[in-house]
Amino acid sequence: MITVKDTVHDHIEIDGVAADLVDTPAVQRLRHVKQLGTVQLVYPSANHTRFEHSLGVYHLASRALDHLRIEGTRADRIEAAAMLHDVGHGPFSHNLESLTHRRTGKYHDDVDELLATGAVGDVLRDHDLDPDRIAGIVAGEGPYAGLVSGELDVDRMDYLVRDAYHTGVPYGTIDTERFVRELTFVERDEIADEGGADRDGPELVLDEGNVQTAESLLLARALMNPVVYTHHVARISKAMLRRAASELLDATATTAAELRRMDDHDFLAAIRDCRATAELSRRYDERDLYKLAVWAEYDDVPDRVHEADHAAETALEREIAAEAGVARDHVILDVPPEPTMRESTARVTVNGEIRRLERQSPLVSALRTAQRNQWRLGVYAPEPATDRVGRAAADVLALDPDGLVTEVRGAMPTTLDEFE
Repeated sequence: MITVKDTVHDHIEIDGVAADLVDTPAVQRLRHVKQLGTVQLVYPSANHTRFEHSLGVYHLASRALDHLRIEGTRADRIEAAAMLHDVGHGPFSHNLESLTHRRTGKYHDDVDELLATGAVGDVLRDHDLDPDRIAGIVAGEGPYAGLVSGELDVDRMDYLVRDAYHTGVPYGTIDTERFVRELTFVERDEIADEGGADRDGPELVLDEGNVQTAESLLLARALMNPVVYTHHVARISKAMLRRAASELLDATATTAAELRRMDDHDFLAAIRDCRATAELSRRYDERDLYKLAVWAEYDDVPDRVHEADHAAETALEREIAAEAGVARDHVILDVPPEPTMRESTARVTVNGEIRRLERQSPLVSALRTAQRNQWRLGVYAPEPATDRVGRAAADVLALDPDGLVTEVRGAMPTTLDEFE
């Protein structure tokens, strides 16, 4: 058994297959992948990594398995998946995932090959565990996978409290102990989907009387989103690194598959050494970031921009640059995905009936509205060119100049009393 002192969960005891997985190269690599990517440029203490997060996810999964009285091989599978759930992340976590997915067709939870080969595969087989089955759990497939990858999973429980601790932002605080105590599994064939079809296999739900426990997860995420995850400085720096990664792949022999296996240090060294990306690298290293040229709200952005794919966004960047009279690489268009709230589909027990949280909680609709109000389209450019680029972007994207956000807001712009 290994005992680790953790900032969030105090002492974590690691045993069995998880203890043997800790020192594999795939897991140790996560020591060099920051949990929050570039958020450290906003919150200097946000230097925690995917490694310590993986230990936390394992810890919460183990606690939940004890509570649920799940033992033996089934528990070993879940604990292995919890320890390995992030080994597929590339440098700077989710930030480069859209780029590598376009070029490889793989997301961070596509880990079949990683788990089947090398030291990880050897450890899993030594414990009579099928690597393909563990990879399926990481991807959210199979019985009991919802504990690691689902609407109420231990992954988000750990990252919310861990991110809050390391940024010093108090909004992510949730009662993880109560969460794991109140989780239970029900057979899916007992639950009708909204369309009326039944599904087979167990599904993770919160036990009777825990609507507020589920709501606390939604509220924590909604409060952390604008002040941490989508802070404008973090957004700009992430967009600059995505641009650098794309240019690195185009200018060198580096492949997207190789990029996926880099850690943060590998990637930063690569863009420093590449002539095509040297200036972006310098700006990131010195925190000499691009500035906001446009920061537009959801309803002020035309549908054609919301629906634009990568090729269309690239064409819009070229058009904005041409109209502004600046170099193409001095314009970055950043269109976030459509607002989603996966946690709202979590199931809770109310008066003996299993219900979707979104049907039971009036808070869900309020937070959905708040989430939409927090959404921002960004156009970024070097400081001397921001005015010209902003005017050109408003014209090219057909944005209403009166609808542009002139002051960046760091907290939720919507209050719950608006929905009473």
